Amino acid sequence: MTRLDAALLVIYALALSLGQVLFKFAAPIAADARGLDLVLRLARSPAFVGAAALYAALTVYWTWLLSRVPLSRAYPFIALCFVFVPLMARLFFGERILPAYLVGLALIVAGLAVITVAGQR
Repeated sequence: MTRLDAALLVIYALALSLGQVLFKFAAPIAADARGLDLVLRLARSPAFVGAAALYAALTVYWTWLLSRVPLSRAYPFIALCFVFVPLMARLFFGERILPAYLVGLALIVAGLAVITVAGQR
């Protein structure tokens, strides 16, 4: 895997994480809705529509990435979502991140580094 491939995979994880943030922005609309009402409300939500469109585009992007990188090397980068989403949740929603959680995030990043470096040998 090249550095460019790794960067493209990090961008993918960032974009997936942004999609989760958009879904969270749309979530209050769904709180008291059910059935068709829920679908109609979400269809009128710019955040939900944006998240769905982003995920559709990311499906194409992921397929293209897999033409460049083996699945076994690409998929571990999805773990970066476990890092990016909480950081974005802190930024956009003021959610707390406890110190122990930060240690866990560091371990995820370290594990990905080990996998990535081992994959280059």
